[in-house]
Amino acid sequence: MKFTLSWLKDHLETDAEVADVAEAMTMAGLEVEEVHDPVAALAPFTVARIVSAERHPNADRLQVCQVDTVDGMKEIVCGAPNARAGLTTIYAPIGAYVPGLGVTLVEKPVRGVVSHGMLCSAAELELAGDSDGILDLADDLTVGTPAAGVFGAEPVIDFEVTPNRADWLGVAGIARDLAAASLGQLQTPSVMPVPGAFPSPISVRIEAPEMCPVFAGRLIRGVSNGPSPEWLQRRLTAIGLRPINRLVDVTNLIAYDRCRPLHVYDRAKLVGSEIVVRAGQVAAGTPEQEGGQSEHLIALDGKTYTIDPSMCVISDAAGERPIGLGGIMGGESTGCSDETVDVFVECAWFDPILTAQTGRSLTINSDAQYRFARGVDPASVVPGLELATKLILDLCGGEPSGIVVAGQAPANPSAFAFDPARVGSLTGLSLDDDRIAEILTRLGFEVARGTPWTVTPPSWRRDVEGPADLVEEVARIEGYGELPSTPLPDLGAPSKGVLSPRQARVRAARRALAAMGYAEAVTWSFTKQSTAALFGGGDDRLVVENPIAADLDCMRPSTLPNLIQAAARNADRGHPDAALFEIGPIYLDDSPTGQRTVIAGLVAPRSARHWGGGAEDALFALKGDLIALLDEIGAPTASLQLAQGQNRDWWHPGRSARLQLGPKNVMAEFGALHPRVLKALDADGPMLAFEIVIDAVPEPRGKATKARGAASLAPLMPLTRDFAFVVEEGRATGDLVRAVSGADKALIAEVRVFDVYRGAGVAEGQKSVALEVVIQPREATLTEAEIEALSAKVVAAAGKAGGSLRT
Repeated sequence: MKFTLSWLKDHLETDAEVADVAEAMTMAGLEVEEVHDPVAALAPFTVARIVSAERHPNADRLQVCQVDTVDGMKEIVCGAPNARAGLTTIYAPIGAYVPGLGVTLVEKPVRGVVSHGMLCSAAELELAGDSDGILDLADDLTVGTPAAGVFGAEPVIDFEVTPNRADWLGVAGIARDLAAASLGQLQTPSVMPVPGAFPSPISVRIEAPEMCPVFAGRLIRGVSNGPSPEWLQRRLTAIGLRPINRLVDVTNLIAYDRCRPLHVYDRAKLVGSEIVVRAGQVAAGTPEQEGGQSEHLIALDGKTYTIDPSMCVISDAAGERPIGLGGIMGGESTGCSDETVDVFVECAWFDPILTAQTGRSLTINSDAQYRFARGVDPASVVPGLELATKLILDLCGGEPSGIVVAGQAPANPSAFAFDPARVGSLTGLSLDDDRIAEILTRLGFEVARGTPWTVTPPSWRRDVEGPADLVEEVARIEGYGELPSTPLPDLGAPSKGVLSPRQARVRAARRALAAMGYAEAVTWSFTKQSTAALFGGGDDRLVVENPIAADLDCMRPSTLPNLIQAAARNADRGHPDAALFEIGPIYLDDSPTGQRTVIAGLVAPRSARHWGGGAEDALFALKGDLIALLDEIGAPTASLQLAQGQNRDWWHPGRSARLQLGPKNVMAEFGALHPRVLKALDADGPMLAFEIVIDAVPEPRGKATKARGAASLAPLMPLTRDFAFVVEEGRATGDLVRAVSGADKALIAEVRVFDVYRGAGVAEGQKSVALEVVIQPREATLTEAEIEALSAKVVAAAGKAGGSLRT
């Protein structure tokens, strides 16, 4: 939204300069984007007069001019065809920056003749007008007169309008807020009714009141159209609008002055004596056609638009011919020209949401659409028509008819209770009741004091719906700079850091998984209800009432379906070997305790073919990653139990397990995903995954922290001993490893499985597990007797775990 300082002063009595206005707007919540001051840009340029103009000796199209300037007589080379002796124009001295060219003038020869300046065209000064030659000004101008004074240049303020403040799209609304902020006195001229000299011969019928609740109009006959006066052209040009003719320029002026879009129809081009406001129509199709024929409109921008039944149409010919899109743009068929004599002026109110949707559908962003989509003041329908009538009569002459009004404007906003004490409680501002009432009254609110107050918003402020909105208005006008600065209480330094234990675990898990080669995925907390059912969810209580997409209609019971689909999308794009993880919430039910935070990882192993054979089973690598991750987040991995055959049905029954601290505290599940689930999600297997429930991982007991010194390395070489134990086929090897590790925690550094054997020499239903035990002496080299004693402890510990030494 742009406006000039003089335009603002038509509505606001103030001595403020443009910088003060911009500052006041910013402090009142109007975001100023730019202040363009052409006076400063035109400061180097002054009026000059050509004394003589002779042909350049070395160029047929150039002239060497002797010019009387503010700096004395100057010789200037000029290529303009209209350069001649006696011409009054604009002079740019050496060193001046020419905005239209983007260059700074320097003294240099032009075809052998040095030019000591430049004579300027309108385009070179970024002014409206003919640019075929240099400016041709009035002869009575004095040499040396500043160019800014000649062209009436003045500062232009450009600011961003928030969607809820359509009233700021009119200069009168800006002036109202600045007056409330005490920048001046509001003096917006009141609109006086213009009596009609005869009944309107044009009637209006509304067939779609939900699209256009009210429509007013009147005929003005005998107008004289043509170019607008200089003041109007200058005002529109300053804000970037192209003057067209008096009738159209009046409607543009009122749109920017009062935020009241209007439209004018040439009466001679209207068919019939009735205007019908209706929805778009689709004509019945012929037997050879499928469906029907949509209406079309050639708009004033020269483009043809297809109309559908969701759009508001202004029509004539008993409603048969579209002549405009309501709230968007008029049609070319009834546009006004310099030959227009009788004109019908439209002033209506169109539904904001429908207008916005139509603009998006047709990719039209006209001034009218921009304002109606934000909500024009419904109470301005008749006053806006009266103002347009007065301006048209002043500029074009003519005789107006009476006003015809169809429909009824939407009701004004309802009053509500307001406690002025809320201003202090919400903002900290210490304002008395009189000041609060003064601000609200200046903004157009009706205030009835009592216990509590009753406040009625004005018709142009439909965004104000409750007390909090009024508090914001008071704080905005009083000034956000007046808000008290109160420091937060000093609670001292946090004793255990700023992260909670869960946050610290999440951070540690994220770093550990990234170091392992997993890529983090951030997916929706929703999934399809049928997909949720595959993972134990899909309860109707977890279905989203207003989903963002049809396949995201249910809260997810697990992160795995989203990771599976992400891996499948990667595979479809040529990256089948995905390794992904996600840390986020899952939803088991709709109770307050039904939400859990999980760490999930998924791999899609796709090892390359090799003559040496396939890679090792990826399931063991996944288990290793899982155990390492649990160690990293502080889980008691030494106490974990591995349980097989108890996983839920989306896991592969023979290649999955769970880690638990007893049957009631399942910490993690891992393994291969069931082929049935992968097929349902259109994913190629195999895929392996794990899911850790952070809530089930016990927090480590608090211990006194000690300063960490240098690493303690054993001075003695480690030694190894190999053992082979026979255990039952169903016995978990991990149980045997844990038992052996605990035989002597001081000396046994590590226990590794290096072979599992089934076959000759081992009974049916049993297996032989070979272990390498790493022994690390601490204080002295172990004797043979000490090694034998330790070996006996290992055999005894294995025996307790169900293993017997293989002989």
